[in-house]
Amino acid sequence: MSFVVAGIGCRKDCPAEDILAVVQRACGAAGRAADALAAPSFKASEAGLQGAAASLGLRLILVEPGALAAAQPRCVTFSEFAARAAGAAGAASVAEGCALAAAGPQARLLLPRLAGARATCALAEAG
Repeated sequence: MSFVVAGIGCRKDCPAEDILAVVQRACGAAGRAADALAAPSFKASEAGLQGAAASLGLRLILVEPGALAAAQPRCVTFSEFAARAAGAAGAASVAEGCALAAAGPQARLLLPRLAGARATCALAEAG
């Protein structure tokens, strides 16, 4: 059985409901369930991320800036907003980068970034 990671990008103080909605939309579009959520480590204190992971019963993997940056060449989406928000992490695709980094070096993108109201989600499968 494969391991699917839902990478999350979100605005500051994004409510769990917005994250849950975009994760459910992404999983529905891909016809796959997520086994874990992944977000950048600089978002560790976001209550919405913690709440979404708890609601889904999934582990939240925090991706360090170096791993997020290393995953960028495998991403298919570029966002100026994400690049500015990520700052020193240099990530132009937070959701895709987190999904790929957390799923491992042989991971493949199952679903490129989907945007919700205040959150984005991408799915990657461990290789």
